Amino acid sequence: MSAVPLEAAVRADDREQQGDAAAPLGPRARLFPSLAAVYRAQLSRARVARIPLLFVATFQSVGIMILMRGVVDGGGEARAVVAGSSVLVVAFVALNLLAQYFGQLRADGGLDHYATLPVPPASVVLGAAAAYASFTVPGTLVTAVVGCGLFGLPLANLWVLAAVIPLAGAALAGFGAALGLLAPRPELATLLGQLGMSAALLLGVLPAERMPGFLQYARDLLPSTYGVEAFARTFGPDPDWAAVALDLAVCAGVGVASLAIATWAYRRAAVR
Repeated sequence: MSAVPLEAAVRADDREQQGDAAAPLGPRARLFPSLAAVYRAQLSRARVARIPLLFVATFQSVGIMILMRGVVDGGGEARAVVAGSSVLVVAFVALNLLAQYFGQLRADGGLDHYATLPVPPASVVLGAAAAYASFTVPGTLVTAVVGCGLFGLPLANLWVLAAVIPLAGAALAGFGAALGLLAPRPELATLLGQLGMSAALLLGVLPAERMPGFLQYARDLLPSTYGVEAFARTFGPDPDWAAVALDLAVCAGVGVASLAIATWAYRRAAVR
């Protein structure tokens, strides 16, 4: 058994400490790879639990169109009902379910887990919102096809849903996440999410011409309204594509703003 001189051991320890101090830090996690990782994790986790709720959202929207079929014959009102019912599936998930998810995550301490991960806060919000929005695609398509069959509307321009779903979903998901993160209790987050979905139902499905004046102004403040308007315009014989693009641009702008608010709310909730 050999003995190491004390002086040599001290010098070796000093070199080790200097080497540790000079070691370069790992690269900071980038937004898009982190977003993709959060998206895949959320998608696999929520797949089984959310499919029954998505069925409920689709059944609800189809049932509303069947009820409105006895009141609305056709024309612009039929376009508004079909477009509003289709976007309502997005609102059910983005507002109601996402508010419940983040409210429960905050109450259970799940935000502490995400706070320890080397990912930007924006990637957590965007990844969860994108995962929940992905569940709306089948239900929205089914609702739109059934609605076109009920009211005799053309199916040729359903491709515009490829832009309506993510843009309206982003605008609504940002507010849904913010409601869940800012609510002091999960029960209040659930209530606020349901109220938001009820507003999307009342102001998005009913034809604007049949609403009182003050509700028409409130309708203009709802982010999903512009997605509904963009989709409804495509059912006409000669769609005004410039107006459709403008409505989608408004949805995109509101989506950026709402997701920024949700990211701020996540930072605020994570440090408490």
